[in-house]
Formats: sequence, C-alpha cells, structure tokens
Amino acid sequence: MCVVNGRILGRDRLIGLVPRRLYLDDGRRDMHPEQSFHWRPLGRILTDVPNDEVARRRREMISTIEMFPPYDQGLVGIGDYSHLFVLFGLDRATPAPDLRVNLRHDPQRPPVGVFAARGRNHPNGIGLAVVELLAVDGARLTVRRLDAWHGSPVLDLKPYDDYDVVEAPRVPAWWRARAAGRG
Repeated sequence: MCVVNGRILGRDRLIGLVPRRLYLDDGRRDMHPEQSFHWRPLGRILTDVPNDEVARRRREMISTIEMFPPYDQGLVGIGDYSHLFVLFGLDRATPAPDLRVNLRHDPQRPPVGVFAARGRNHPNGIGLAVVELLAVDGARLTVRRLDAWHGSPVLDLKPYDDYDVVEAPRVPAWWRARAAGRG
C-alpha cells in the first residue's frame, strides 16, 4: 500500500502512474523511477582549456567558477576552506548506450557497470570534483583541478573538510596498478 497525493493506493494501481509525490507506508517520501528533476544552474565554469584537453590536463588546470545572482550571496565564508566539492552539469556529454563500459576505453579490460567508472557517460549528466580553492573575488572562485568544460553549469558547491577524508579506500587492482604507474 502507498499514499499518492493523499490517496491510499495498492502497488498494482501505481503501474503506469507517474505520481508527483510517492510515499512509503511509513510516511517517508520515495522516488518513482520515472520521476524527473529540473536543475537550476547556480553559476557557470570558465576555463581556457579546450574541451578535448580537459581530461589530460585536469590535475593542473585552473578554472573560474562564476556564481549567478542571487546565489553569489551563498559564498559568504567559503574562503575559509582550502578545498570544495563542485557538482556540475555534463550538459554536452552523451550517455553511454549501454550500462556496461570498457574502462578508459580499453577493450583489453573487462567491461564494468557505468557506475563503477568515472567517465562522463553516466545516465544522469552530473560531474563531481574535489577542487583546491585558490581565491575568492566577489562572485568568482578560482579553483584548481576542476575537470569541467568551459561553460558547464554549476549545480552546487559544498565545503570539503576532515569529515570527507577516507584513508586507504578499497579500489580495484587495475586502479592500484595504474596509480603505481604500471597500468
């Protein structure tokens, strides 16, 4: 049994229905698989690095995040942090036609699910980067290591702090070999 917009329905009556609100029996809100979101760009990313060079130059590239009014008011205090999470739209990326991909486009590696890969071809075009905050100048943030294309929309910013640090995360063997320079 589910409650949809205040009406109690059995699960069988939900087939083909795209509710605005879907609640579980215990009152918690749940998502319907066909529900969609509409993101509002809070700003944009500016960089001189050509799109085809971003992946190769991402470790050293410097970018500017330009926040739109009124969202620039949300930057108060952000300069106290050395690093940020940046969520950005992959608005020009093409989702993979299959949910299995070859890592780094290498057919010698076995395919993995798209969620086990960090590429731009995920079903929802959302990018995530941890960046170093170099400067704050009004509505503009200068950052290092933001692997976004010029003009990409900023969806959110969050401060990075000690709570987010994961010491020695578990990663696949191919990643360890690559990080050690053998892959």
